[in-house]
Amino acid sequence: EGVLNVLFNAGIATELFPLLIFIGIGAMIDFGPLLQNPFMLLFGAAAQFGIFFTVIVAVIFGFDIKEAASIGIIGAADGPTSIFVANELAPNLLGPISVAAYSYMALVPIIQPFAIKLVTTKKERAIRMHYKASNVSKLTKILFPIVITVVSGFIAPASLPLVGFLMFGNLLRECGVLDRLSSSAQNELVNLVSILLGLTISVKMTAEQFWNVQTLMIIAFGLVAFIM
Repeated sequence: EGVLNVLFNAGIATELFPLLIFIGIGAMIDFGPLLQNPFMLLFGAAAQFGIFFTVIVAVIFGFDIKEAASIGIIGAADGPTSIFVANELAPNLLGPISVAAYSYMALVPIIQPFAIKLVTTKKERAIRMHYKASNVSKLTKILFPIVITVVSGFIAPASLPLVGFLMFGNLLRECGVLDRLSSSAQNELVNLVSILLGLTISVKMTAEQFWNVQTLMIIAFGLVAFIM
């Protein structure tokens, strides 16, 4: 086997690379605003509408439910999550889904203003939203990732690898004694694994798998999920 196949089997087939990136993402996240205003969870939940809508549309157009779920998750606007789900549910679509997910992430500065103008008026866009920060105790910030990991394990055991690695990264950030590891996770780890991730995904981007109508449909459905 060539080096790319070795990396693919070691990092993608085992889902290791996306999980390592989630450590870095967790180290970047400040959950303080969410802990101050827990009702913000409702906004996050509402944002998932596009994912479920796209899953239904994809099924109507002939994809099976696992493939449709893998396409819909592009709407999460998160490349590692899309790769993780696609590798688990629809490995045959891993290449197109990865390209769509990362392309739309890169195009956020172009897509977002257009989407916002479609659903808001000029007056609404001129509203200034003031944020008043209040203190969240250090203990709360440390307990939050631990509690979320435990609860996720009971509610959705299949999500535990993603949630667990994400919250582990956040714990590195919030514990206050591992600043060097937190910084490494946010920078060196994410950058290195992203390079390896991009290289290994190319193994699944052969012409016969990529240049077809199905790929165009995935990219189109992914855009719908991303915007909605």
